[in-house]
Amino acid sequence: MSSADPKTVEARCVRLIAKAENAAAVAPVVEHHTLTRGPNDLLIEIKAAAVNPSDIKAATGLMPYAVFPRTPGRDYAGVVIDGPAGTIGRDVFGSSGDLGIRRDGTHASHLVVEADAVVEKPKGLSWEEAAGIGVPFVTAMEGFRRAGVPKPGETVLVFGVNGKVGQAAVQIATWQGARVIGVVRKAEAYAGHANAPIEVIDASAADIAARVRELTGGKGADIVFNTVGDPYFQAAHKSLALRGRQILIAAIDRIVQFNILEFYRGQHTYVGIDTLGLSSAATGAVLRDLGPGFASGHLRPFPIKASAIYPLERAKEAYVAVAGSSRDRVILKP
Repeated sequence: MSSADPKTVEARCVRLIAKAENAAAVAPVVEHHTLTRGPNDLLIEIKAAAVNPSDIKAATGLMPYAVFPRTPGRDYAGVVIDGPAGTIGRDVFGSSGDLGIRRDGTHASHLVVEADAVVEKPKGLSWEEAAGIGVPFVTAMEGFRRAGVPKPGETVLVFGVNGKVGQAAVQIATWQGARVIGVVRKAEAYAGHANAPIEVIDASAADIAARVRELTGGKGADIVFNTVGDPYFQAAHKSLALRGRQILIAAIDRIVQFNILEFYRGQHTYVGIDTLGLSSAATGAVLRDLGPGFASGHLRPFPIKASAIYPLERAKEAYVAVAGSSRDRVILKP
C-alpha cells in the first residue's frame, strides 16, 4: 500500500556550499534537510552510495551547469520507504546524469527520485556492490546501445581496459559473446571479471593498430571503446575495421587531427557518450538492460574493499581518494 499522505523525513545530507578551487579544497558539510516525495516519486532510505570522478569534477567547477549549494552523488542502493502502491519495501538501486549535479543527489541518508528511475537490486549483491554499479556500467552499456551491442564473432577493442568503464565494457562485450582485446598504458594484466579470455596490448611496448590487425587477421576491431580519449584517438582510428564504430567518453585535449578520407572510406561511425545528459528515468532504462546479466552471473559488481567505505561525516576523505589515483570503488554509507 502507499501512504495517502507522503512521509516527511529529516535526512542527513552531505552539502557542497560553493565551488572549490581543486579537489583538496572541497569542503563538504553534513546538514539536516526535510524531504517529502511528490505523487510519482519514491522516498528511498539510502544504504550505500558511490563516489564517482564526475562528483569531484562538478565540485571543482568543471561542469558549468552544476548548482550550489547541493548534495552530490549519482549512484545509490537502498530501500523504498514511501511511494505509490506496491513500491514500499522494495530493494532498489539506480544512477543518474542529473542527480548530485543539477539537483540534490545520493550522498545522504535519504533520496527522493522518480518511480521509473529505480531498478530492482540484483539478489545476492550487497548494498555496497549494488551502489557501485551505476555510472561505469551505464556508460559502457549506453555506449554499446548507441554503437550497436556487440555480437558473437565481433571484436571489441577497449582502451583503458582496467578503468571502471573499461572493465564494465569487457564484461558486457564478453557476456554478448564478442572477443575483447584490451589496451593498457604499461605492462599489466586485465584486472576485472570477464566471461572469456582477454588479450591485452601494452601500449608502451607495441604499435597498437599493427598488433590489433595481427590479432584479427588484418580485419581490425568492429567496435573500439575509447575510455581515454585523444591520447589514443589515432591508434583507435587506425584499429577500426571496415564499418567499425568508435565510442568516445572522455577527453584531455579537446582537439584531434582527423583524416576525413580514411573516415569515410572506412565507412566508420563515431559515437559520443555523455551520461550526464541522461535523466534518472533514462538511466534506469539502461540499468534494466543490464539486469539479466547480473541475474545470470555474467556481469559482476566491482569488489568493494572495507577500507574504501566511508561514513557521510568523512565524505571529504572519500572525495580526495577518488580525486587521487585510487582504483578502488569508493562508497559512502549513511
